[in-house]
Amino acid sequence: MAQRQRRNWTASERAELWNRWQSGDSLSDISRALDRKPGTVHCLISATGGIAPLIRQRSERVLSVDEREEISRGLSAGLSMRAIARQLGRSPSTVSREVDRNGGPEGYRAAAADKRAWSLARRPKQCKLTRNRRLQRLVAKKLGMNWSPEQISGWLERTFLDEQTMQISHETIYRSLFIQSRGVLKKELIAHLRSRRMMRRSQKASTAGQPRGQIIDAVSISERPVEVEDRAVPGHWEGDLITGSNNSHIVTLVERHSRLTMLVKVNGKDANTVATALIKQVRKLPAELRSSLTWDRGTEMAQHARFTMATEMKVYFCDPQSPWQRGTNENTNRLLRQYFPKGERLDGYSQPELNRVARQLNQRPRKTLGFKTPAEFFQAALP
Repeated sequence: MAQRQRRNWTASERAELWNRWQSGDSLSDISRALDRKPGTVHCLISATGGIAPLIRQRSERVLSVDEREEISRGLSAGLSMRAIARQLGRSPSTVSREVDRNGGPEGYRAAAADKRAWSLARRPKQCKLTRNRRLQRLVAKKLGMNWSPEQISGWLERTFLDEQTMQISHETIYRSLFIQSRGVLKKELIAHLRSRRMMRRSQKASTAGQPRGQIIDAVSISERPVEVEDRAVPGHWEGDLITGSNNSHIVTLVERHSRLTMLVKVNGKDANTVATALIKQVRKLPAELRSSLTWDRGTEMAQHARFTMATEMKVYFCDPQSPWQRGTNENTNRLLRQYFPKGERLDGYSQPELNRVARQLNQRPRKTLGFKTPAEFFQAALP
């Protein structure tokens, strides 16, 4: 099978991504706008802690690529360094040094010289906390005491009024926390921030106007038939996502009567991806065992109407922050952590591999079933 070609980010796409992130757009909004998977967008943004990397710009004082082309043409025409310098309005020593360090009059090439100059100009400034270990230890200590970066910065300025080396801005502290490639402050210290976010968010970021927790035409669990509650009739399911690292997910479906588990591979948690994957999997069930599905308030099930139309399976939504209303699914998800530990990436599993895990779980006897297996109970329910 041909390997899928990787789609690289263009400069314009990266620029739009960071513009949208700094404007307060959500990861889902950005992924839809750029036609990318939410996980791909998350990986790119989280790599720098949500802080947009600085865009490199040429100084007006250095030679431009056009000026280097003029030097190359002047050398080909046999002009002297002084003559070329006059044409450019530059010092003769500037032109002479440029030519000498890039192959001399015979070997000078404008493109190669410009590329070399751009590469040599990359001299990242060392972080202040790296240079000053005393300041680093003091900042880490105060973060451990649950002080905010702004409080630390203000306290340092007051305490070390005449000692500039012991003063630091709150923004530098945030950058040292969120950009872990600097290796200055331990990542664990993020847990002491009030927000506990793993990435820096724009001050403009807001959930206002976003459909979070607001599923259009959602049918409440309170309208679910009584027969679902007593588990007497098979065909009623509970569903959810389990989450791994790098924004990876697996859909879990559990049948309430038999506790049979189905696992569904998804390439993202956006509503379209989840609905499409669920439709494909649920259609494999007999119609008699497709009565209802109970889900939480996650917007990954926002396309429930499309799912119901394709499967004739009604969808009911739990009350906000009420995971016990899908207790069977919650308990099963805890069992699944034996196979999918927290922190593990879940996007590397194929659907056949997920089927094997589900089969193993379904062949384990359950106390609540009189030590029969979910597979036995489910098989007995088949028409």
